[in-house]
Amino acid sequence: MADRRSGMVQSMGYANPSSSVVSRAVAAAAANRRQSSMRAGRASKQYSVSAFYSMAAEQDVEVEDDLAQAQRILRDLKSKISTQSKKNFVLERDVRYLDSRIALLIANRMALDEQNEVASHLEEHDDQGDEHYPDHRKMQQYGNLFFLLQSEPRHVASLCRLVNLAEIDTLLQTVMFTLYGNQYESREEHLLLTMFQNVLAAQFETTTEFTSLLRANTPVSRMMTTYTRRGPGQSYLKTVLSNSINGLLEHKDLNLQINPLKVYEEMVNQFEEEGRDLPPGMPRSVTPDVAAANPDVIAIIQPRLIMLMDVTNRFLETIMQSLDQVPYGIRWICKQIRSLTKRKYPEATDIAICSLIGGFFFLRFLNPAIVTPQAYMLVDRLPGKHPRTTLTLIAKMLQNLANKPSYAKETYMIPTNPFVEKNKQRINRFLNDLCEVGDFYESLEMDQYMALSKKDIVLNITLNEMYNTHALLQQHIDVLAPKKDDHLRILLTEAGSAPAQVPRKQNLPIVLPLFSRWETPIQDLTTALMSENNITQNDIQYMEAKAIFVQLVRSLPYFAKKPLDLHRIAESAATSKDAQMVRKGIKVQDMLKELEAANVIDRKDNYALLAQEIKQELVHLGDLKDRVMQESSSLESVYKTILDHNNYLKSQLESYKAYLQNVRIQSSGGEKGSKKSVGIGVEVEHSGKSSKSKASKPQILGPYKFTHQQLEKDGVIAVTNVPESRKGNIFFTISCPMPGTFIIELHYKGRDKPILEMDLKLDDLLEKQQDNIQVLDLEYVQLSVVRTLHLLNKTFVTKSKNGIFS
Repeated sequence: MADRRSGMVQSMGYANPSSSVVSRAVAAAAANRRQSSMRAGRASKQYSVSAFYSMAAEQDVEVEDDLAQAQRILRDLKSKISTQSKKNFVLERDVRYLDSRIALLIANRMALDEQNEVASHLEEHDDQGDEHYPDHRKMQQYGNLFFLLQSEPRHVASLCRLVNLAEIDTLLQTVMFTLYGNQYESREEHLLLTMFQNVLAAQFETTTEFTSLLRANTPVSRMMTTYTRRGPGQSYLKTVLSNSINGLLEHKDLNLQINPLKVYEEMVNQFEEEGRDLPPGMPRSVTPDVAAANPDVIAIIQPRLIMLMDVTNRFLETIMQSLDQVPYGIRWICKQIRSLTKRKYPEATDIAICSLIGGFFFLRFLNPAIVTPQAYMLVDRLPGKHPRTTLTLIAKMLQNLANKPSYAKETYMIPTNPFVEKNKQRINRFLNDLCEVGDFYESLEMDQYMALSKKDIVLNITLNEMYNTHALLQQHIDVLAPKKDDHLRILLTEAGSAPAQVPRKQNLPIVLPLFSRWETPIQDLTTALMSENNITQNDIQYMEAKAIFVQLVRSLPYFAKKPLDLHRIAESAATSKDAQMVRKGIKVQDMLKELEAANVIDRKDNYALLAQEIKQELVHLGDLKDRVMQESSSLESVYKTILDHNNYLKSQLESYKAYLQNVRIQSSGGEKGSKKSVGIGVEVEHSGKSSKSKASKPQILGPYKFTHQQLEKDGVIAVTNVPESRKGNIFFTISCPMPGTFIIELHYKGRDKPILEMDLKLDDLLEKQQDNIQVLDLEYVQLSVVRTLHLLNKTFVTKSKNGIFS
């Protein structure tokens, strides 16, 4: 056991490597228990084992009551969120990669072989991966290696600091969503946070200037941002920000632009739209200083400033009232930032420390969701022009509030200073309050100890995740494990060279059993705890009896409605028709006799002490049921959001797949300067000669009909100029005459011909997206580029047997 203790103690920064694995946990917890109604003498010895029996009572698979059912639902939901979060992270990484490559395709700067290489990123898995599957010996080696990495986070922390920005996303996928992928399991979450502590401590040691701490785009900052995108962080954003942002989006005509230059441009545009000449002394373009001094601009901005500060103040109130909802892990990271800053920079002021905490909480967590709520699935549609501007200004004001305001480049923000001055002390108190959470070291020691008694610790991991981590460890082994007898070096030496990355089709997920090379699995947890904590057999029997009685009352709830008669409960169970109940009833009858004989309990007072503790446990479980159901309700919304985001990402990849297919069709067999249609059976031209393909005519899909209300509800219509009274008479049709080409027509009921017709190319839509153009102007309406792409994929890719782009 000494090896495990030493490694774990080192990973958490404890000074005494020879201390007992659970003794500190037991002592700390027992100190709290002594203040309860329990006998002080028993509390210090019983707590560790009692905790295990309490946990067993909470998740008892043998009991079928409302709590057990609610817990199963919650566990399934948490598992789904963890799994789906990883899928989304992988898809997001693919989309980022393809974004950059498609940009080159659009600019016609990529050769055909490069196009095929990009296309390979879109290939699906197949089942032919046996030749890449590790044999039994390799599986054991990787099981040892990943157990060590998971249970001693210092190794992963060091690796995250050593890799470069090009490698960090792949490593973060493995760390955040595989190695510690169970986002709601305390042991994995606490180990991940321990890793963060190591990373942050090293960052503070190596950073030379206070002002640059945690601000640059480094692997560490990328880690912190990725952590906030896990399930608990997404749940918080959805709960706290969604209503405020959606409420603002309803006021789509509310213009709170306060940049004088942009306000001046709005004035000029208004004159031109109304067909009026600009007044004398009002040139078409001016400098920012001239615009800021214009009396009309000042008159427009003043009321906007007041309203902007009021709206931002409402956002701030919502955030500050959400303190108790902020995920524990995010608060704990804030706590580490404060602690490390005080140790490294003892002269740092409270304001300076709060600016660092705010840099993480606002800059990395809240503000990205406020500025781009559609990317966090907080809104159902793309924000219009004015709400988008307002959300950006709100984020700037909140950031200035958390930091020391600096307006070197944005002097137009200076008038918002009264908001900062009014709320600076409040926000600093909030940021300090964020840090007020307890540590988890004692409970983590317990969890680590319990892990040794489990036989089913596994990782769901892909081959490339294993091989990539192996390769990175190998590359940096001299820094990670410089000594010959370091466990990490021993395992890597035995594993040999890292295998090459397998093709995408063969990158199958596998179940990797984890176990330690240097630790003996604990066969009987309670006996092991007895030996380490001087817990007697009577203590064990007392707590086991309590746990069984809790199970019996949960199975026979009518006994809970009156004072607990333990003798009667045991007799009722022992004489029931359920064999399992009979066994439990007979067992606790014997236990009551043995405990009474040992003078631990007394029948004369109706086993008062034991009955009281059982009643307390049942009250706790009753409260637990309410909390479980409340948490399930909240997480259902989060899971739906994550699924929606997954569908959006899949749609994005379908767009790229369609574009790449078009490019391949156009490029195949064509020489430079020649043309080849993307359609089948359409006239083809090579080297100045024309011919007709013998193939059949292209498959024309559509037209498909969509109402104005439907497209507006789905967010495809971002902005509309159609009066409310006429929306019911407006509808759209979309058809696809050939791959990659779409005809969008706007119709008015009763008219034979369309009011408007647009020929839309997939290439053009993707190019607009690359240029960050968010809307497509159809004169009467503006369509969201992203949502339009999604609609086209959903409508047409599923309508054709072979896909419209094949």
